[in-house]
Amino acid sequence: MTTPEVPQPPRVRLVVLNYNGGDFVVRCIEALTKLDWPADRLDLVVVDNLSTDGSTAVVEERFPSGVPAVRVVRNSANTGFPANNLAMRDLDGVDYVGLVNSDAFVEPDWLHPLVSALAADAGLGAVSARMLFADRFVEVSVSSPTFVPGVADARELGVMVSGVRVDGVDRWRDAQVAEGGWGLEHGRDGTFQWTGGRAVVRVPVDTAASSSSSVGAVRLAAEAAKTVTLRCGDEVVDVEVGVEPEWFEVRLGGAPVDIVNNVGSVVFDDGSGADRGYLEVDRGQYDEPAEVFAWCGGSVLFRPAYLDDVGLFDERFFLYYEDTDLSWRGQSRGWRYRYVPGAVTRHIHAASTGEGSPIFQHYVERNRLFMLAKNAPRPMVLRAVWRYLLVTASYARRDLVRPVLRARRPNPTQVLRRAKSFAGFLGLLPGALVARRRIRRAATVSDDVLLSRLTPHPNG
Repeated sequence: MTTPEVPQPPRVRLVVLNYNGGDFVVRCIEALTKLDWPADRLDLVVVDNLSTDGSTAVVEERFPSGVPAVRVVRNSANTGFPANNLAMRDLDGVDYVGLVNSDAFVEPDWLHPLVSALAADAGLGAVSARMLFADRFVEVSVSSPTFVPGVADARELGVMVSGVRVDGVDRWRDAQVAEGGWGLEHGRDGTFQWTGGRAVVRVPVDTAASSSSSVGAVRLAAEAAKTVTLRCGDEVVDVEVGVEPEWFEVRLGGAPVDIVNNVGSVVFDDGSGADRGYLEVDRGQYDEPAEVFAWCGGSVLFRPAYLDDVGLFDERFFLYYEDTDLSWRGQSRGWRYRYVPGAVTRHIHAASTGEGSPIFQHYVERNRLFMLAKNAPRPMVLRAVWRYLLVTASYARRDLVRPVLRARRPNPTQVLRRAKSFAGFLGLLPGALVARRRIRRAATVSDDVLLSRLTPHPNG
């Protein structure tokens, strides 16, 4: 009697893009080698984007050829995120191919739910994981009297937050101003955020230690002297904040929480893309699978047939919105995407470029318009361009015209950055229009259907 042949698990290729990833990329690869998946059915490829920190050599030394195989592909230039294409062009013998950010760390059972979802539904082109921030956070409430800067800026502002420390260590890059922050801004001394009357500052903590033994500090300033209340757990501290930034301490006695980075991606009806669930406390509200408009390139698994049909990343994007572009192109061809909650990744958000940095702002603003020019209906593109120009004009009025009229020094930083991004978009526009004609000829789904899948913008 012949013993029936047991089918082999699918062969999966996972691609990690490295650019000066340092210890992060080593930690990323180490997590992938510990996946609960047959090692001989797993290919790990590190695409190096001309790193100069020696991290790729460390990867080669730490993970020599073996099982699972770790292969390094060296790019001849830094071509940004689309360099992932180098490991996705030849997929002979590969059943599924995925991407993991070099600053993301998958849990051991990450792969099984993703493979199962693709295997069960041939209409899915990609499945996106549950991505949490690598840190856990303790929340510090900041309550303050508010003021309105003026007619050109009608916001109700409380205090300016420009730094966070934990036990004397700078953690501002990883901190979050949520539920009452007015967004990241740039000053001559670095980044800051204004709060409203009440805001929550999330302070990253070492979960290996008791957070209650840690002392946090926030750097605050205001338009005039005022009393501000800091609350964390049972700790309540009243501090006197003045016009010059000062550090104020509070004991971190609150319970640490996980914060969502991405649970699938959305595109709002104004054309801006966003991480679904971004900055929400993970309370189990995303424990069910869901269809999403777009997948996140930081932790995703593809069906090769989807990439064969739609194509790979457009290399003109370099950074940001390239995954939204490829998602939209797939949507227009009838492919669907699903968020899979059982596949968990922890991510050090914007570790490579730093959210709010000049490079981040440039590519996000430029590429959003470029992506829309390629994919969106014409009225949507025109509205987005017009709104961009109006917002830039409002910054010019606030940062240039008002200070000059009041005999103060203007701050052209934000206006110049937005102007540079728009100039970059205009340089890409001719190529976008060529691609647009090709995409629309190949589309099998109407604009009306695609627009119905967009998410209403929370600000109307």
